[in-house]
Amino acid sequence: MGLLLKAGINIDLITSAVLAFVSIAFLIICINKIQSLKNIFPNYALQLAGLIGNTSFLGIPIAIALLPIETFNFTIGFDLGTTLFSWIFGPYLLQKTSSNYSFFNLRKLIFSIFSSPASKGIIGLFFIYLFGLENIMEDILWIPARLVIYLAIIVVGTRLGMITNSKQSFFQINENIKYSLLLKLIILPSLIYILCRILNLKTTDTLALVLQAGTPSAISTILLAEAYKKQRDLAAKALFTTTIFSTASIPLIYLIINKF
Repeated sequence: MGLLLKAGINIDLITSAVLAFVSIAFLIICINKIQSLKNIFPNYALQLAGLIGNTSFLGIPIAIALLPIETFNFTIGFDLGTTLFSWIFGPYLLQKTSSNYSFFNLRKLIFSIFSSPASKGIIGLFFIYLFGLENIMEDILWIPARLVIYLAIIVVGTRLGMITNSKQSFFQINENIKYSLLLKLIILPSLIYILCRILNLKTTDTLALVLQAGTPSAISTILLAEAYKKQRDLAAKALFTTTIFSTASIPLIYLIINKF
């Protein structure tokens, strides 16, 4: 909410948020409706790890460092769309017993939407703008935001530490992790690039969105896996491997889009 107040809401932010949300939704529906893809991504923790990126803690700092300030709303918008999907559908999907059951349950979906912290944040933002408190709340909201970030990093570090200290090899990448890596760092950024070209966005705006799409798996995927006790080690391994490989893929994305 603090970032939204700083960026301000305009058409660029809304466009990029919708683009992120719809793209992730499209891919996760395809995965669950096409049996061959469901066999590759057999559980929702793996699917979320391959689609939800670390846009807040990595994507935004990268965008600030590499891109002009005019693209900031595209960057924040993509982060918003990703965050909304993650915290609305993440709990809904991870509470399901298996990805083999019916994907769509309207009653549970509506409950998940209105109980999501992301939805509550949007409602809170609406009231802040309604009463003209955005200038006051902009700085105040950074206090709890920083606290949440620190706690999230502690949870992630604890989970990664537990895995690295286990007898299993942390660096052994199974087939499912490889596919999740491919989905997160290549397929999703490629889809966003194609959509940006269809929408005829400027090169810098396209770069802002594709860089966000190409970020490694989000910390929220571990937090959700921890909260619902579903595939926690798998989520942590996906975060670790995508983060390592993104150190090569993100510079390549930047160079390729700038060149072509």
